[in-house]
Amino acid sequence: MTALISSTGFISTLILFALGAIGSLLAMKSDRISGAIGTTAALLGSVLALTIGSGALISHTPIALQLNSTLPLLSFSFGIDALSAFFVTIIALIATIASLYAFGYIKHFTPAYRLGRLGFFYNIFIASMLLVVTAQNIVAFLIAWELMSLSTYFLVIYEYREQTNIKAGTRYFIMMHVSFAFIMLAMLLLYRATGTLGFANMAPALTTASPLMLGAILLCALVGFGIKAGIIPLHIWLPDAHPAAPSHVSALMSGVMIKTGIYMMIRIFFIIMPTPPLWFGLAVLTIAIISSILGVLYALSEHDIKRLLAYHSIENIGIILLGVGSALIFLSLGLPALAQIALIAGLFHTLNHAIFKALLFLSAGSVVSQKHTRDMEHYGGLIKYMPVTAVSFLVGAMAISALPPLNGFVSEWLTFQSLFAGIIHGNSMTLSIAFTLAVGGLALTSGLAAACFVKAFGVIFLARPRSEEISHAHEMPLSSQLSMLILAALTLIVAVQSSFIVHTLASITGTFSAFSNTASAFSSQPFTITLGAGSAISMTMVALTLILAILLALWIVSLIGGRRRVEVGTTWDCGTPLSPRMEITAFGFAHSIITVMRGIMRPTRQSSVEYQDANIRYFPAEHSIHFFTHDFATTHLYRPLDRTLARASQIIGRIQNGSVNAYVLYMFMTLLALFVVISLGII
Repeated sequence: MTALISSTGFISTLILFALGAIGSLLAMKSDRISGAIGTTAALLGSVLALTIGSGALISHTPIALQLNSTLPLLSFSFGIDALSAFFVTIIALIATIASLYAFGYIKHFTPAYRLGRLGFFYNIFIASMLLVVTAQNIVAFLIAWELMSLSTYFLVIYEYREQTNIKAGTRYFIMMHVSFAFIMLAMLLLYRATGTLGFANMAPALTTASPLMLGAILLCALVGFGIKAGIIPLHIWLPDAHPAAPSHVSALMSGVMIKTGIYMMIRIFFIIMPTPPLWFGLAVLTIAIISSILGVLYALSEHDIKRLLAYHSIENIGIILLGVGSALIFLSLGLPALAQIALIAGLFHTLNHAIFKALLFLSAGSVVSQKHTRDMEHYGGLIKYMPVTAVSFLVGAMAISALPPLNGFVSEWLTFQSLFAGIIHGNSMTLSIAFTLAVGGLALTSGLAAACFVKAFGVIFLARPRSEEISHAHEMPLSSQLSMLILAALTLIVAVQSSFIVHTLASITGTFSAFSNTASAFSSQPFTITLGAGSAISMTMVALTLILAILLALWIVSLIGGRRRVEVGTTWDCGTPLSPRMEITAFGFAHSIITVMRGIMRPTRQSSVEYQDANIRYFPAEHSIHFFTHDFATTHLYRPLDRTLARASQIIGRIQNGSVNAYVLYMFMTLLALFVVISLGII
C-alpha cells in the first residue's frame, strides 16, 4: 500500500489509461476486443487511482512528480496534496463504478458505432481529469484542462449520426473555449502578479498585489471555472451535452467533471489568493441562489430524463456554491471557524452529489438502453420489468431530494446550518437579507427537487406501460446492476459515516492558511446535528434510528398483512376500460407548479384539436397540448448576443474587399495609431 502511494504509483495509473486508449485504437476492427481493452484498462486505472487518492487522504501522505526542462514552459509539476487527494478519490470512485457499468452497457452501441473510439477518448477523459486536479503549475494545468475538454467533446458527439448530438457538441466546444480564454487570462494575471508558474509559490507574492489586480483574477476565475461548473447564466452547454454522451460518460461529466471547476475555485479563492473582499463572497452567494432555484425549475419542466438530470446538476452546483460563497463571506468578516464549516458543507455536498447523480444517470441509462428514447412520456410500469433499476433510481431520487437517512440530507443540513449562522452573525442588513434569501432559496430548491423526482419516478416506473415495447424491457447485465447497487449502498454508508467524513474534510481545510487555527475544533467531537438550545444528536444515530424504524414498520405491516387473505382483482374503473391515456403525465404533474412560477419560467402553450368529422366540431377525436418553457439566459442573453455578433461580422466583412491597396492602408493606419499611443505614454 505504501509503495502505491507514491509518484511511481501515480505514473502507473497514467500508463494504464494510456494503454487502454492506445489498445482500443489498435483493436478498432473488433468491437468485442476494443471494448474489453478500453473498459478493463479504465477500470484498473481507476481502482489504482482510488487506492492512491484515498491512501494519501487518510495517511496525509503528499505525492510530488516533477518533470524538469531547461525551458520553464516545458517544466511540468504534478502533486497530490490534501485537496487534490479528496478530488482524486471522488473522480476515481465514480470512474471505477462507471467503468464497471460500461461492461454491460456499451454493447448496445454496436454495430452502429465503433467501441474502439469510445475506449480511446474514455480513458483519456478519466486520465485528464486526474491530471487537472493534480497539476501544480500553470502550464501543466492548462494542458490537462484542454485535454479534458477535447476528450469530452468527442465523447459528446460519439453518436454522431444524431444531429442533436453534433449541435450539443458544437455548443460545448464553443463554451469550453470561452471558458479557456477566461482561465488563461486569470493564469496570466496570476503570473504577472507573482512572477512564478507554480501554484504553491503564488500566495506570498499576492499579499502585495493591488486590489484591482486581485479583483480581476477573482472575476476571470469565477467566469472561466463557472462555465465548466455550469453556473447560471453560463450553463447553456450543460443541458445539451450531458444527455448526448453515453450514460456512463454522462455520470462522470455530471458527477465529477463539472466539479473540476469547483476544485479550481476553492484552490484559487482559499489557498492561492488572500482573503477575498466581501462583495465577491456576496456575488458567489447570489449566483448560487439563482443557479439552485432556476436549475430545479428547469428540471421540473423537462420530459427528457437525461436533460432533467442535467438541470439538477446545475441546481446542485448552486448548493455547493452556497457553502463556498458563505465561507468567503465569513472569511471577509473575520469568522474563520464559520467559514470552515461552510466550506466543509460545500465539499461534503461535492462528494454526495457525485454519488447520487452518478447513480441516477446510470439508472437512466439502463432505462434508455431498453426503450431507446429519453422521453419519459413513453415509459410507465418499468418497475415490474426492471426492479433493480427502479430501486436504484428511487434511492438516488431520495438522496438528491435530501431525505434522511441518505447522504444528500447530511450536506444540505450542514449547508442550512451555515446559512443560519450567516443570518445570526451578519453585521449588516445586506448580509442578513442575503443569507435569509439563501435559506429560503435552499428550502424552495429542496421541495421542488422532491416534487421533480416524484414526477420522474412515478412516470417512468409506476402505473401502466404507455407502450407495448415496455413489456420487452429487461434488466441490464449483472455488472451494470452491481454498479448501481454499489452507488445506492454508498448513499447510506456516507450518511452513516458522516462524522468520519466531516473530520476528514476538516483536516483538508485545516491545511488552508485561513483555517490553520480552527482545525482543532473538529478533532475531538463527533459530527452532530443541532435540534435546539443545547440539544444535539449524532448523525450516525439519526441514520441508524431511522433504518430501525423503517425495518420495524415493515415488520409490523408484514404481520398485519399476514393475517389477512389477499385477493387480486382488476381495478374498479367505473365501467370504463382503463388505459395508459388515463395516467398522469410528466407534463400534467409539473403544469401547476410551472404555472405558479410562470413569471420566471415564461411558459408558452400550443393546442391542436382533431375532430372525428371535419364538418362537425362537437366530437373531438384528439386534443394535443404542447407546453414549452424557455431558458431565460438563451432567450434574453445568448440569442441577442448572437444577432449582435452576426451583424458585426457582416459589417467587418465589408473591410475584406480583396483590394491590396486597402489592406496596405489598414496597416499604415494601425501603425500610425500605435505611434500616437506610444508617444502620448498611454502604454
